[in-house]
Amino acid sequence: MSPMKKQYFGTDGIRGEVGKFPIVPEFIMRLGYAAGVVLSRNAKAGTRCKVLIGKDTRISGYLLEAALEAGYAAAGVDVQLCGPMPTPGIAYLTKALRLSGGVVISASHNPYQDNGIKFFTANGDKLTDEVELAIEAELAKPMGCVSSEKLGKAYRLDDAAGRYIEFCKSTFPGELNLRGMKLVVDCANGAAYHTAPHVFHELGAEVISIGVKPDGRNINDACGATAPAALIAKVKEVGADLGIALDGDADRLQMVDASGRLFNGDELLYVLAKERKDRGQPVGGIVGTLMTNLAIENAIRNLGLEFERANVGDRYVLELLKEKGWLIGGEGSGHLLCLDRHSTGDGTIAALQVLAAISQSKKSLIELLDSVKIFPQTLLNVRFKQGYTWKSDEALLKQIAKVEGDLKDIGRVLIRASGTEPVLRVMVETQNADVGLNAAKSIANLIPTA
Repeated sequence: MSPMKKQYFGTDGIRGEVGKFPIVPEFIMRLGYAAGVVLSRNAKAGTRCKVLIGKDTRISGYLLEAALEAGYAAAGVDVQLCGPMPTPGIAYLTKALRLSGGVVISASHNPYQDNGIKFFTANGDKLTDEVELAIEAELAKPMGCVSSEKLGKAYRLDDAAGRYIEFCKSTFPGELNLRGMKLVVDCANGAAYHTAPHVFHELGAEVISIGVKPDGRNINDACGATAPAALIAKVKEVGADLGIALDGDADRLQMVDASGRLFNGDELLYVLAKERKDRGQPVGGIVGTLMTNLAIENAIRNLGLEFERANVGDRYVLELLKEKGWLIGGEGSGHLLCLDRHSTGDGTIAALQVLAAISQSKKSLIELLDSVKIFPQTLLNVRFKQGYTWKSDEALLKQIAKVEGDLKDIGRVLIRASGTEPVLRVMVETQNADVGLNAAKSIANLIPTA
């Protein structure tokens, strides 16, 4: 029996443009109520559920926070409100405070006009498909309300930032410090604006902060991990040793060295793998995604470690890590998971692990990656005719097989259909950019275009 298809939940909660369904106050209140009903149903008899609600710095966070709070209260669930807090901070605090669940109001790296809702379990994990389907089943029913004596209450958690800062610092080796290191930290005018700079400063670094003046509308706007030009410029301007860029909810990381050279999630994943291996820690294997550069896979295998690819998305990386019993995984966008440090991807904690590798090895980032030469990737997006099914196109499949045969161990081919539009993504990765471009074109030219 195939699993039921979810109506609202995507791979990372529910997301959309504010003011358009489902990111409207009425639906979000009903969502809070439905989530509260499911949570209470699964709780021990006589136990009162309590949920932590955090958000990023979007102006719509006030609106959606109030709607969620009302929905949970109607279901008889108490809420703790902590204001702006990185998504991984909510995951940590939910578990540390022994709460029933956690909620983050954020659209991550999207512009401020978007927002979304992400849920965490009591253990700081993403919800299972079964729980998300149960919430959707409740959403299909009329919203109710418990009797007055059972209504939920709201509390303010005033020391959330301090608790999370201390947790982040605890993941950095106790015998090390960042004294003598000059860092630029770009918080994307997002949720880490009042946490990340303190973490690095309290560990001894000289910190220059940018993207720390949120106004509700400037989150991810020409700053942060998705727009690193501002960080590169600042690093060069102030003569910093390194730059650290987070995204709006601080679960992504990109880094920059003193020369302005940008290091993406793929390269940082290798640094984390090498650091664990060099220290003799049990690693087992590393999880990347279908888009992880082949050069990274080869380099990780050359360390004597296994490497597996998950579907694109940190949720799928996490699932495969748990299935394999491994600890380190990530994707090029900068979602990096260190499950021996945190239960979810955390940009601040990932940066600390990279800084630890630099400190322990006494090597720069470029030196740590001296054996890795990233393969150029050619990506062509082809809009195809309605009704076209590429997996049954014999001519296309034959050409894909030919290109794969030609590349052998020096490259690879990846064909992915878009999940939202009639577009086929043709990616060829090989050591020679011209060879990759010609190979990608030889495949793309066989696709009947719209």
